[in-house]
Amino acid sequence: MNSAFKSDEWSRRRFMEGTAKTLLGVGALGIASRAHAAGGPGLGLPERAAAAKHVIYLYMSGGMTHIDTFDTKPGHENQGETRTIATNVDDIKLSAYLPGLAKHAEKLAVVRSLTSTAGAHDQGNYLMHTSYERRATIRHPGIGAWALKFKGRLNPNLPGSVYIGGDSRINGGGGFFDPEYEPLAINDPSAGLKNSKLRGMDAGTFDKRLALAREFDADFHGRYDIKQVRAYTQMYDDAVRIMQSKDLGAFDLSQEDKMTRERYGDNSFGQGCLLARRLVENDVRAIEVSYGGWDMHNNVFVSAPERCAVLDQAMSALLSDLERRGKLDDTLVVLTTEFGRTPRINQNAGRDHYPQAFSSVLAGGGVKGGIAYGKTDEGAERVIENPVKIQDFNATIAHALGLPIDQVLYSPSRRPFTVADKGVPVIDLLA
Repeated sequence: MNSAFKSDEWSRRRFMEGTAKTLLGVGALGIASRAHAAGGPGLGLPERAAAAKHVIYLYMSGGMTHIDTFDTKPGHENQGETRTIATNVDDIKLSAYLPGLAKHAEKLAVVRSLTSTAGAHDQGNYLMHTSYERRATIRHPGIGAWALKFKGRLNPNLPGSVYIGGDSRINGGGGFFDPEYEPLAINDPSAGLKNSKLRGMDAGTFDKRLALAREFDADFHGRYDIKQVRAYTQMYDDAVRIMQSKDLGAFDLSQEDKMTRERYGDNSFGQGCLLARRLVENDVRAIEVSYGGWDMHNNVFVSAPERCAVLDQAMSALLSDLERRGKLDDTLVVLTTEFGRTPRINQNAGRDHYPQAFSSVLAGGGVKGGIAYGKTDEGAERVIENPVKIQDFNATIAHALGLPIDQVLYSPSRRPFTVADKGVPVIDLLA
């Protein structure tokens, strides 16, 4: 066997084993026990008649400053150099760093009263993604995994959940659910799905070799007809189906024209948002796009404008495209972060961690646009109206997606969990 063939064989095997274990539900260490279901306490919520089919979760890693984005306090000494601008909704004002989103304010539900007890990055990120505090003995599912668990895939030829970003550790993941609920992680949105194409042989040759491998394995499968063995067989079958599917083109951003790609921004977050739009159009249920760099202990009035410019361009383009293509009504767009930043400027002209009060945004999919919910005091330091716990925020997302908030699922250790812990959805945010 020559070296070129070996290299090609290894590339395919990496795709079929490495990618498929998250894409298709087979983990390297076997299959986790399935979660068991039971009835919950019953919140008396009516079923969502027009629930969103998809969620695009834009996560600002590091702690997005609320007073410099969605909860400005013009005239207060805490505000510093950040100016406030009007939007196309009279009652909503935003930071001057967000001129694009100011033109989309009629689509936005700005939540200005989020509050948390987790002031460290890892704990805050975990709580925001899962609604639970981190425990050494268990890993909790994120919202994308819950959506897949209750609603299933929309397109069998593509993963149900995708994470786009440089650090896949920050997403909620599949938790204690089976590996099929793990998101497919993509570091570079412009690179497409690596090792997913045949090289060095035609499809006919590949099919013959795959058939030969199945023949060799038949006796083993007959003697060991157990879940783990069946799962690996299914993994290869599903991986081959995806490799041969035209739907793989959803990951190819080169199919977009230059003007469209430029509208989203020539950066990983902007192109990640463009990829998220393409995946929604191809019926991927849950996509997270992560954007870091918000940990602004120093020089916030230099860093915040830079970060906001990228966010503003990408999210504005995403909302415009989803609306123009008729996908905004069935796609919930979430913009959130682990906590805010101190309204009072520190000695390094920066802002420190601040879980007491911060902001997030919902748009699309059943959201009541053009509203600002909750209120902080005159210095953005304390929530004084309609406080929203992280669990309540996540319950709102889950309810917008039509997930049964009070449905209890049991982990393999028989512990009960729900999609948003004890959170109650903020109905005023939903249409």
